[in-house]
Amino acid sequence: MKIAVTGATGKLGRLVVEKLKERTAEANIVALARTPQKGQDLGVEVRAFDYGNLAQMTESLAGIDTLLLISGSELGQRLAQHANVINAAKNAGVKAMAYTSLLHVDTSSSPLVPEHLGTEKALAESGIPYTLLRNGWYTENYTDTLKDVIAKGAVYGSAGEGEISSASREDYAEAAAIVLTTEGHEGKTYELAGDKSFTMTDYALELSKQAGKAIPYINLPEAEYAKALQEAGVPAPIAEFLASSDVSTEKGDLFDEGHQLSLLLGRLTTPLSSSIAASIG
Repeated sequence: MKIAVTGATGKLGRLVVEKLKERTAEANIVALARTPQKGQDLGVEVRAFDYGNLAQMTESLAGIDTLLLISGSELGQRLAQHANVINAAKNAGVKAMAYTSLLHVDTSSSPLVPEHLGTEKALAESGIPYTLLRNGWYTENYTDTLKDVIAKGAVYGSAGEGEISSASREDYAEAAAIVLTTEGHEGKTYELAGDKSFTMTDYALELSKQAGKAIPYINLPEAEYAKALQEAGVPAPIAEFLASSDVSTEKGDLFDEGHQLSLLLGRLTTPLSSSIAASIG
């Protein structure tokens, strides 16, 4: 069975490929990338895959049985891109798909919702059997900027005391690999999130403990947080998006206690303390 992964040279895609290599032969895995040269170190076949080129994508999906569509990174363009991928999969006769959607996308107030919901609808209308992997927040969304935060001496945001059930990117990648290589997942929707939730105050306390210095969490109104991000060099549209995402966190959009991720993994998800330690290390 041939399994293909879109966005295979991205942070999540690379991890999915590595997890797949632990579960099936490398000859069964195809990495799909806009720039194939960037995937030469993956150790599997790499095929060109440009979201804007339907003919090329259809050709690159030849012989593929199962396709993992990892949501794109270009906000505002993702729905059209994802629809192109789904059409290419139909043209190529792909037998099953999985898609990395958003946690509780049908009830969330996150600004990410429209593109994810639109993609889920396109999948439902495609006729291709599919599985929804509704991923919660990646802990790396916080720890990737950890050294800057420590240098500044404070954590800023608009998340209030909203609880966050994040997990590591590796946790989500392993879950995707499990779904892609085992039976019984077609037609299912998995709400995937970390086992132990935390607030941004909790995050700041754990960071303070490991950094050996007091790093408070400072909560700002949405507009003030967006302004602060812009002053730090973040482009205005992205700053406004990040601030809006934080407000949705305060509303509980990143909280989940269903433990579906750890049930898939057969182990507990990576705790916040471990992710912070790895980043500091």
